[in-house]
Amino acid sequence: MKRANRAAGVNLPGLRGHNAALVLDLLRGAGAEGLGRGELAERTGLTPQAVSKITARLRVEGLVAEAGRGASTGGKPRTLLRLVPGAGHAVGAHLDRDELRVVRVDLAGRVVAESRGGLDFAAGPAAVVAELVRAVQAVQTVRTATDGSGTAVLGVGVAAPGPLDRSAGVLGRVTGFPDWAGYPLRDALEERLGVRVELDKDTHAGAAAAAWSGPGAGAYLHLGTGLGAGLCLDGEVYRGGRDGRSGAGEFGHQVLLLDGPPCRCGARGCVEVLCLAAVARGDLAEASRILGEAAANLVALLDVERVLLGGRVVARSPEVFLAGVAEVLRARARAGVLGPAEVEVSLAGGGVAEGAADLILGPLFGRS
Repeated sequence: MKRANRAAGVNLPGLRGHNAALVLDLLRGAGAEGLGRGELAERTGLTPQAVSKITARLRVEGLVAEAGRGASTGGKPRTLLRLVPGAGHAVGAHLDRDELRVVRVDLAGRVVAESRGGLDFAAGPAAVVAELVRAVQAVQTVRTATDGSGTAVLGVGVAAPGPLDRSAGVLGRVTGFPDWAGYPLRDALEERLGVRVELDKDTHAGAAAAAWSGPGAGAYLHLGTGLGAGLCLDGEVYRGGRDGRSGAGEFGHQVLLLDGPPCRCGARGCVEVLCLAAVARGDLAEASRILGEAAANLVALLDVERVLLGGRVVARSPEVFLAGVAEVLRARARAGVLGPAEVEVSLAGGGVAEGAADLILGPLFGRS
């Protein structure tokens, strides 16, 4: 996928890795058809000579291969280049409160192996880590048609309930599960798995999987065992500004009803407790309306242009939630609260586990 806000390449030897990432990202977006060196130079702003050197090195490393010949424009036909998806894999894990989903994806982001099963987050770190290690090892050993000799697993990305400290790899005081506070999940997994591990909040991974780009703001709303949001501002996931603590997106704990029912976070009348209560009694129309009201607050605060819905509850009744959230946002817009433009509401295309895998793949393609 071509990114509207993709930075231009720079012809400096010290930025060789950055420039290679630009080339790889363009080839990933081009798919099996590939691109010519001239097109790569034009889109990155690099010289043809720089592109030739970069692509030659990527071919030696097995990341890039020829994709055939393009149409001639008067001279000899262009040699097209493509990404080799099976040259490397990443594992992504969605650690939910009652379910564990683990995927292995290739460099093109395609899922090539998957494991899904129940999980008891309340069982504590030791039991959960043991189950997570087992599931990761299971998807690592699955042989697929894209596997080649020496195919590398580049690392494991883990999406877990927040709050957490992404830079330190440590979980915070997860709502309803105080025993996890301060647990060094990243280090524990790296010691057991022997590969690089990255940790992020589940809603941020969901926002990364949505993979929208360009200027403006978008929000990914995840409704499952809890309710949270991932924010995308100008094409980048926004995690917060305090030492990588991934504190942004605690969407479910905005108070909608003063002195309302108690929430497991300790407050009363949070949108999460109101929405989940409506789901529990089977009133999905009311749940979607509550979600829509909370989304409208977010839209008004950040001028969000696009809202994506995801999570298991939404997946079971997508049309109900799409219609309910969209109707609330339209009503607010008609009242002049949200500005003149209509907010787009749609289903999220990717899963949280896939977004977790992108924690590993992202830097290879120039994404933080």
